[in-house]
Amino acid sequence: MKQLYAGIDLHSNNNYLAIIDEQDKRIYKHRWPNKPDIILAELESFKESIVGIVVESTFNWYWLVDILMDEGYKLHLANPTAIQKYKGLKYSDDSHDAFWLAHLLRLGILPEGYIYPKAERPIRDLLRKRGHLVKLRTSLINSLQGIIYRNYGYKLNVDKIKQSNKNHVRPILSGQYDLELSGEVSKDTIDYLTRQIRKIESVILKEIKLRDSFKKLQTVPGIGKILALTIMLETGSIKRFPKVGNFSSYCRKVPSKWTSNDKKKGKGNSKSGNKYLAWAFSEAAEFARRYDKSIRAFYNRKAARTNRMVAHSALAHKLTRAAYYIMRDNVEFECRKLFA
Repeated sequence: MKQLYAGIDLHSNNNYLAIIDEQDKRIYKHRWPNKPDIILAELESFKESIVGIVVESTFNWYWLVDILMDEGYKLHLANPTAIQKYKGLKYSDDSHDAFWLAHLLRLGILPEGYIYPKAERPIRDLLRKRGHLVKLRTSLINSLQGIIYRNYGYKLNVDKIKQSNKNHVRPILSGQYDLELSGEVSKDTIDYLTRQIRKIESVILKEIKLRDSFKKLQTVPGIGKILALTIMLETGSIKRFPKVGNFSSYCRKVPSKWTSNDKKKGKGNSKSGNKYLAWAFSEAAEFARRYDKSIRAFYNRKAARTNRMVAHSALAHKLTRAAYYIMRDNVEFECRKLFA
C-alpha cells in the first residue's frame, strides 16, 4: 500500500488540499470551502493510505485539526515562522504551499508547532481575554493620567484611579465641563473593565488549579496565581523545551540578530514565539522590581548603565530562565542565584 502525505493551506473561508505519495508524485489537489463534511468526504477515499496531514498554524486552525483528529488522522501543525520558501521562485500560489507542506512532512523535516490539548483551550482563551482587558484598562489609565498631568502638572497614582469605592478623578477635574466629562467617561470605563477582569478571574480560579510542576512559580516575586496560571496554560508541557534558551526564545525574551564572521548581518523575526508569555513575564518583571529589594537593585544598576527599557527586558529574561528551571525541576525560586 502506498504511503500518502497531505498538506492543507488553510485560509479564513477556504482551504487548499494537496496529497503526494512517497515518490513525491502529486496525487490530488483541490480548493474547498471550510466545511467539515466536504473535507472529510474528500479525504475518505485516501484515509487508509494517509500517514499524516499537515495544517499550517494559522489563526483559525482549531476546528480543522479537531475534526481530523477525531476521525483518526495523524495531524501535524506546521510552524509558519520556521518554514522558508526558496526566495528565487518565480511563481507561488496556494497549490504550491499545500504541496510544500506535504513535501516537508514526507522528508521528515517539517518544523512543527504544538497542538494544544482541546480540553484546555477554552480556559486558556478566557485567560487571554483577561489579558486583553487588562491592556485596554492600562491604556485608559495612561490616557487619564496624561490628561491630569497636562492640565494640572502632577500624576495621579494608578491605584487611586483604579479604586472603585472612591472617585479620586472627579474632584481634580471638576469645574471644567470638557475635562470633567473626559474624566468621567474614562473612570466609568476603567471601573467597568475592572469588574469584568475580576469576573473572569473568579471563573478561572474555580475551574482550573495549578498543576504540581507549576505551583512553585508563585515563589517568584511578581508572579501570583493568575500569572502562574497564564504561564502554565501558555507553556503546556515544559518538556517541549529541551533547553532553557528554547523556552526564553519562545517567551520572546531573546534578542533577534544574525551574525557572520562576528559582524551583524541584520535580524530575524523578533515576534516569533508566544506573545502571551512575553506579556506575562513582562508583567512579572514590573511587579518584581516594585516589591523585591534585590531585584530592584539589579534593575537600577542595569538602568544606570543602559536605560529603563533594556533593564526591564533583562529582568524579564532572567525571570523566564528562573521559571524554566522551577517548572522543569519542581524547585522553589532562589533570589540569590539570580541577583546576588
